[in-house]
Order: sequence, then structure tokens, then C-alpha cells
Amino acid sequence: MPERPHALVCLPSPTGYLLIDPGDDPVVAAARDLLWQGKLPDPWPASLEGVRLALEGDLAGAIACYPGSDLLDRVNRFVLAPTPEDLPGLRADVPSALRGLIDALAFEVGLADSPPPLDGATADVAALVLAAQASHAVDAGNANQAVGLLHDAAAHAAPMSPAAEAILLGTAGMVAAAHPVAGVDPALDLQRAVDLLARADLTVSRAELHFQLGSVLHERAAALDLPPQDAIHHYHCTLQLIDRVTAPELWAAVHLNLGTAYLVMPMVQATDQLRVGIATQSLRSALEVFTAESHPQQWASTQINLANALVYMPSTHRADNLVEAVGLYEQVVDHRDAAVDPVGRARLLSNLGNALAHLGVFDDAKARLMEARYLFEVENDLDGVMTVRSILDEISRESVPATVAP
Repeated sequence: MPERPHALVCLPSPTGYLLIDPGDDPVVAAARDLLWQGKLPDPWPASLEGVRLALEGDLAGAIACYPGSDLLDRVNRFVLAPTPEDLPGLRADVPSALRGLIDALAFEVGLADSPPPLDGATADVAALVLAAQASHAVDAGNANQAVGLLHDAAAHAAPMSPAAEAILLGTAGMVAAAHPVAGVDPALDLQRAVDLLARADLTVSRAELHFQLGSVLHERAAALDLPPQDAIHHYHCTLQLIDRVTAPELWAAVHLNLGTAYLVMPMVQATDQLRVGIATQSLRSALEVFTAESHPQQWASTQINLANALVYMPSTHRADNLVEAVGLYEQVVDHRDAAVDPVGRARLLSNLGNALAHLGVFDDAKARLMEARYLFEVENDLDGVMTVRSILDEISRESVPATVAP
């Protein structure tokens, strides 16, 4: 019996659903095997031009590569441009071994309300079906089930495609990081995924895994009050794989996290102060992508972290840094509604008041601090109240002329 066509589960959707049938062509079979390892063929066989174009994001060009009426072309056209009109006929015509692929894609794009059952699916199709079931479990709030399904999916894909195993394990790690699961350490799945993809050409996928692993280690270090050195390593690994052009949002997110990580590193010796400069450079890079209009939350976080760094940065241009910090804080204050986030606005006003006080603009500083103290009091945040009071006390000492001894 001839081997059935297989999908490229390790590649991003929709490319990962495309079917390859090498037939008797050893060149195409070798290219498919390379793709299963996460490596790109060079040169690409002509019959895989649709895969190459789809991977580059040219879906219209990829669709044009599958003009025929045979089942393989029909499936691949549906993968690239799924429609409700094509779904029933295609489901009826594909062999049962491939029906799960069609149904999993239909669920992913919203043409079906629920994922398909496993129903005897194997290898790549089983991995896609189980991944769809995991997505449904996450939506239903069952992260524990989702992680288990993704582990099962990775096990089905592993003998065929170590790269697909890596992607599925990485996804399991991301789910467990976002929705903590008892007894599951997301760092283990993410590290395994990073190791499996270490030699792959899938640079964006590798970068995402390094970033997610770095984020998990960063959060863990913060909880234990330890320096996030391991996280910083993975952030730098991410930046070696992508740039602002290839993955702008990921690139900016890494710079935001990297800047934040450097700012919490302890200052032990004079050269450590250079890290503050590196941190501000990273945060400025993040603001090249994160704007108040496109990414309001990330923009606000980056602005605040950059302003905090400028306030405490050792520099011969301290006044200039403080003026810039005040401007950064004020921009965020305009977007931080006390009715929505009173404590967040209070903390921001505290920082702004502190920066104004360092500049000697005491009246404006006191006005901001008084509002912050009121918001902290309303929210019963005693630590916040005490912080504001200490700054106000310092302003009082600075603004009252010293008594001259007779």
C-alpha cells in the first residue's frame, strides 16, 4: 500500500496543514524529511513551491500552485483558503486517515464549533487533532487537560518530526506558564523544545521558545528575589534570531523584558552601572514598536520602566534625564484612569511626584503626591500611603530654609 500524504505539523498554520505526497520522487521525499526536522530545503523542489510561498506568507501565490482537481490539490487549496462551501464535499472525499486534518483545520478557523475526536488518527493527523482538542480545552478553562493533550500530540509527532514534537511541547509549556498546572513545570517543556529545535531553520519559532522560557525563568527569579541571569541569556538568544523586521512584536517584547531584567540586577561594582544604560537602550527600542495606540499596555509598561531607569541612572546629565522621565510619566498618567486602575494611577503619580521633587518643582510634585496619597488611602494601600508621606516629608525639608544660628 502506498504511503499516505503527510502534513508539516512543525510549520506555522496554515502551512503546517499542507499535505506532501512525494510519490516515487526521492528528492521530494528528502525535502519533506528535512522540513520535518525544521530545516528548509535548498533548493526547493518545484512541486513544493506552494509550501515555500505559504511559509513566506504569500498565500495567493501558494494557492496558485494547487490548480488541479485531484484530492491533494483540493485539500491544499482548502488549507490555504478554507470556505464553508468546500468543507462537506472535501470531508466526504478524503480517506478516513486524513479526515481529522480537515476537521481540525475547520475548528481552528471557526468552521466547526468543536474539535474532532481522535477516531484512530495517527502520526501527523493525530498531532493536529490533539492540538485542536487542547485549544478547545484552554478555551474551556481546563489547562490541565490541554497540557496533557499537547504532550500526547508531541508523542504522536515525535517519531516522524522532532521539530513538530518541539513545537507541541513548547506550546504545552506556554499553556502551563499562562495557566499554572499542578505538578507541571513549564520550563521543562520549553527547555526540551529549545533543545530539539537548536539546529532548525525555524528562527521565529526558536525565538518564541527562547522568549517564553526566558519569561518563565524571569518570573521565577523575581519570586525568589534572585538575579534573572538565566532569563537574560534566553532574551539575548531571542535577539540573535529575530529583528524588528522579521518579528516586530516579539522583538519589542524581548527588549521590554530585557530592559526590566537589567534594572533589577544588583549593583555590586561600578561597572554594573553600565547595565542601566543597556536597559534604557532596550526600553527605547521597545518603544519603536509599542505605541499608545497599537499596544497600550506594553507601551505604558515600557514608558514607566524607562522613566524609572532615567530617574536613578548615574549620569552627568541628571537634570535632562529627570525632565525626560517626567515627560514619560505624564504621558502615561493621561492614559491611566483612576476609576479603572486607582492603585496603578497612584503609583504612577508617586513616581511622577518623586521625579518632580528631584527637579525642585515642589508645588507640582506636592499636587501629584497629594492625589496619589488620596487614591492609596481610598484603596487601603498603607505601604503606598507611607511611601508618599516619606516623599512629602523630604520635600518639606528641602523647601524650608535652614535656620541660621545667631
